[in-house]
Amino acid sequence: MLKNILLAIVIFAVVLIALTFGEKTFNVFAEWLYELTGIAVINLQSLYISLKGYVMDDPFKIVVALIITAIICFWLFKNNSAKLNEEGTPRKIAIVLAIFLGWLGVHRFYLNQILTGLLYLIISQIFLPLAVVLSLIDAVRYYSMSEVDFQQKFKP
Repeated sequence: MLKNILLAIVIFAVVLIALTFGEKTFNVFAEWLYELTGIAVINLQSLYISLKGYVMDDPFKIVVALIITAIICFWLFKNNSAKLNEEGTPRKIAIVLAIFLGWLGVHRFYLNQILTGLLYLIISQIFLPLAVVLSLIDAVRYYSMSEVDFQQKFKP
């Protein structure tokens, strides 16, 4: 169920970005994304103000994006319900975590490697690009392992 909700959220975000590509609001979104990834978010007020401004500027695009998202999700859930309800293997979950949140060491925490996860957190505070590269290397390592090798080595 959580996988379906996350899929719907991702589809909505992609559709919304596609509708705003090349316009003034995309520039606002890009600036906000730079602020979010360029520096640490100290308070969420700037996020709220940015989202509120976006909603006030383009409510029609949000409604259109919601309609398109609902249609796509309905089609996906109807035609691929068996695939979407399959359990993810620990290796696949570790790969996804390493790609998207690996710079924080989340994939290492998931694999019960607490000290290595803390090391990733420290590295990300000192030199973020190194943490990103290391996490992508981990993702490639996990991808190249077989399920059996992964289970023997990590036992999540």
